[in-house]
Amino acid sequence: MKKIITIIAISLIAFSAQAKVNLSDAWVGEPASNFRKLKTVSANKFMVVTADEAASKAGEEMLQKGGNAIDAIIAAQMVLNVVEPQASGIGGGGFLLYYDAKTKKTTFYNGRETAPAKASPDMLLKDGKPRQFNDVVRGGLSVATPGALKILKEVHEKYGKLKWEDLFIPAIKMSREGFIVTPRLHTLMEHILYLKDFDEASKVYLKEDKSAYAIGDKITNPKFADTLEIIAKEGITPFYEGKIAQDIVAAVRNSKINPGVLSEKDLRNYQSKKGDLICAKYREKYKICSMPLPSSGGVTVLQILGILENFDLQKLKPQSAQAIHLVMEATRLAYADRNEYLGDISGVPIDKMLDKNYLKSRAALISKDKALEKVEAGKFLQSQNLTFNNRAVELPSTTHMSVVDAEGNAISFTSSIEYFFGSALMVDGFLLNNQMTDFSFVAEIDGKKVANRIEPNKQPRSSMTPTFVFDANDNLIMVVGSPGGPRIIQYTLRTIIDVLDWNLDVQKAISMPNYVVLNDVVELEKNTSITKLKNALEKMGHKVVTKDLTSGIHAITISNDNSKKLKGGADPRRDGVAIGL
Repeated sequence: MKKIITIIAISLIAFSAQAKVNLSDAWVGEPASNFRKLKTVSANKFMVVTADEAASKAGEEMLQKGGNAIDAIIAAQMVLNVVEPQASGIGGGGFLLYYDAKTKKTTFYNGRETAPAKASPDMLLKDGKPRQFNDVVRGGLSVATPGALKILKEVHEKYGKLKWEDLFIPAIKMSREGFIVTPRLHTLMEHILYLKDFDEASKVYLKEDKSAYAIGDKITNPKFADTLEIIAKEGITPFYEGKIAQDIVAAVRNSKINPGVLSEKDLRNYQSKKGDLICAKYREKYKICSMPLPSSGGVTVLQILGILENFDLQKLKPQSAQAIHLVMEATRLAYADRNEYLGDISGVPIDKMLDKNYLKSRAALISKDKALEKVEAGKFLQSQNLTFNNRAVELPSTTHMSVVDAEGNAISFTSSIEYFFGSALMVDGFLLNNQMTDFSFVAEIDGKKVANRIEPNKQPRSSMTPTFVFDANDNLIMVVGSPGGPRIIQYTLRTIIDVLDWNLDVQKAISMPNYVVLNDVVELEKNTSITKLKNALEKMGHKVVTKDLTSGIHAITISNDNSKKLKGGADPRRDGVAIGL
């Protein structure tokens, strides 16, 4: 369990001594030797990139049959629910971005989970104090109303080409015939110890003696196959209003550990949302479009890029100390605003946060060779007396899919059940999310309301950052996203600037060492060449640690010439695969 807990443990330590450093260091970034050796996949017709070969093949199968991007995404997501159960599925939610090649219009579909109507601001407290994450993640209390199926059905009804029921065939077959346990899944089954406390989940993901299945073992899930057959034949009504809904509510409310408050009415009344993406220009050459609130990812990525465009990154070597320093400082400034203002609330000053003059003023705070000792949020007139979210825990168990079909339609879809294996509560063969822990555990600090506080029917703030990149002529040139909890934003950002500013091939960009900053601590990816920069960054005043940074970046680039050539890349840190035709 200690290996998993370290994912969320960040030390708050003072800066080391300031000193001038030599900024002419060479480009040290190279993929780690222990990463999978992946090559860029090129295609002219379509491309699908997901976290598992079987899921990518399911998407490819739908595209080969004449289906389009949404057909591929649905088939892939259902297979991922089988083979990557720790990350996503119908018991969770997600954000889906859709690009319509004919109209060149983009739309977001918000299938984020919502708090039950009976949720209360103090539901994660005990004796007035926040409970420990490991105490509340298990069982029904952490379960929010799932929305993934709702948006997938909605987008399919509008854009899908193949029959709904055909999209479930690969996942149903795999559930019945079984799938092979990967090293990653084996490790998680070993270390999420409380799986043993839940009968339904342990029956599927653990042996009879409650030990983890070995690498190479086969797991079947016939109950999930039965559930998928119902949804394939009858649509999503049984899930939100019928027998499956009843089973979900019974499991949540009767959980032996932390019984919850989700009701059949919550499921029946769940409403997905759709609308315009949040977009901003970058260096006048590009337009970046991403997910608006309740995702903090879109606003934060656009803020960081808006700060960075005041510096000529192309004059710096990628992954040099100075380049990383500038990106980290811009990120610290943007995250200060994120923590102060962003949540599923009204009155968030997004226009002011993305104003070019404001971001230029933020860039002016950055020294080229010395880290800021203190970073504060910008000052905006705010209708609500808010404070930052300091008791939410975002974990990195999520998945991302990128697809471009033969017609040029594209989807960037980030999907999650939150923690590894979600709440560990299994219903009819699938796991339920624990997204209530994405809210702040406390509702008020020093008389100020916390922006991300728990309220009935509210969506918790997220860092999921599905993103589209366009050129100056509004041609789609990149589809990208990643799992990774609060680090999602920075994984996605790094890939974008590696491709746009340093002209790296998409697979090369994805495979480069990660670097992020959280709570003013710079994290360099362990066992990679980038760790050589630790001393140089510390001399600039950064507190630096090395650690595993297991992103799951999946991206596609599209050439803006007449060839419209597609290039796909998968993250070598996980099991992802890009398949193109």
